[in-house]
Amino acid sequence: MSDQIMDIFLRTGALMEGHFVLTSGLHSGKYFQCAQLLQYPDYTEFAARELLLKLSPLQVDLVISPALGGIVIGYEVARQLGVRSIFAERKEGPLVLRRGFKIEKGEKCLVIEDVVTTGGSTQEVIDVVLANGGEVAAAGVLVDRSGGRANFRYKMASLIQVDVKNWQPDECPLCKQNIPFDKPGSRPIKR
Repeated sequence: MSDQIMDIFLRTGALMEGHFVLTSGLHSGKYFQCAQLLQYPDYTEFAARELLLKLSPLQVDLVISPALGGIVIGYEVARQLGVRSIFAERKEGPLVLRRGFKIEKGEKCLVIEDVVTTGGSTQEVIDVVLANGGEVAAAGVLVDRSGGRANFRYKMASLIQVDVKNWQPDECPLCKQNIPFDKPGSRPIKR
């Protein structure tokens, strides 16, 4: 199945090659721009269905995702499960619930993300769930580019797990070759 998923990433232009600065501040020669895949409803529906198969059995009350990258896939996963979909977003710092979103005490939450590199955003969403009295049922991600090193205390599944080489800025061979970088993510670069 991962070959079929990877083919979709390639056909939609969601897997990019070049010199990229990731949200974590790390540099990489590959970037997964899941928005390119998620602009196609049929691919989004397929990806959500396949991710849910990897996460089953699963009993949840709501799906929560980080803004911006996880919103579309989180919504589709929630639609297929027949549950609410909410998202956490930044307001001058860590992720928080805004827009009147609430998690009721004891609600079982599924955290859905587009890409995990270090797991920082996913962990922030987990922290939001716990701080609001919810329970984390599992985490699902389209692409785990950590090679399985991003680790949470909860069940986690990904459509694709790859071990993409990342570098600290001062160790980046692409920087040493003076190759210009792109910063395609939605958040400011961590320094």
